[in-house]
Amino acid sequence: MRLSAMGDVAMTVPVIASFLSRYPDVHLTLLSHPRLKPIFPTAPNFTFIPVNTKKEYAGTLGMYKLFKQLNKEYHFDAMLDLHDVLRSKILRTLYKSKGTPIYVIDKGRKEKKQLTKQKGKRMVQLKSSIQRYADVFEKAGYPITINPTISFSPTERISCSEALIQLLPPSAKHIIGIAPFAQHQGKIYPLEKTVKIIAHFSKQENTQILLFGGGDKEKKQLEEWANKYPNTQSTAGKFTLGEELVLLQHCHVVLSMDSSNMHLASLVGTTVVSIWGATHPYAGFYGYGQKESNAVQIELPCRPCSIYGNKPCQFGDYPCLKNIAEESVIQKMEEVLQHE
Repeated sequence: MRLSAMGDVAMTVPVIASFLSRYPDVHLTLLSHPRLKPIFPTAPNFTFIPVNTKKEYAGTLGMYKLFKQLNKEYHFDAMLDLHDVLRSKILRTLYKSKGTPIYVIDKGRKEKKQLTKQKGKRMVQLKSSIQRYADVFEKAGYPITINPTISFSPTERISCSEALIQLLPPSAKHIIGIAPFAQHQGKIYPLEKTVKIIAHFSKQENTQILLFGGGDKEKKQLEEWANKYPNTQSTAGKFTLGEELVLLQHCHVVLSMDSSNMHLASLVGTTVVSIWGATHPYAGFYGYGQKESNAVQIELPCRPCSIYGNKPCQFGDYPCLKNIAEESVIQKMEEVLQHE
């Protein structure tokens, strides 16, 4: 089980892919959000079961409904909870009551609390979420060695629309993806700085900029930028998740916050320049296979103040993000492009 959120579910992919390859005679069934099915590989020993906990499986009754349905159709020899939230606890308790062995992720909550303390921070690299997922499989008797070079290519099984193909002109020397938003304010680089980065690259010949985001407010902003700057297109709300993966795969570099787009681009093997503010790569949520040197951040005594970027800034204006010069971001992106 890993029921949400997108970035966290994306980090299960290297573990699941490694498991399916290492144990071809063991069948793995994944419970996760319906929209996220395209990020997973296909394999004869893998089944994806869509679980929408906001609709038909909402609340305690929804989890009980899910348990009854699963119990009719499947026999599970073990259940691995990669989420450890109230919803997953309800379902695993129901399975435990019928004798199914249960294995649960250790999220390292105590270590993460020490990392984000206002005073006396313990600034050390914590175990990655990917490794924490792998540890659950090992507890269940299935040790996994994760190949750091593995990437998931969706191109062969995604039927691309004509609109998508038009965004990938053969004449483009560089295709740059920019995903400027995140769920929480503590992870969003100031938009007035982001727009300067877009303006810089939009002036370059044979360059295509693709803007990624979702939600009505984000779509409106991205469309405004796309209309204002040459060689710039918004993808927001126009493509399926599978098609977005194809676009990310074709990018030569992606600029992203500490957000799901960082993880999606990482899955398809694209180099990501990521910007970090209230959060920190030390918490274990860095993009899979990404170089540490491509994380753009400044050191402040208050950083990190939050694991998820959802706490209000004690200064009110997020200096951890505001004080990152857009020139430093541009320089890092150009370094990546020079090696493409």
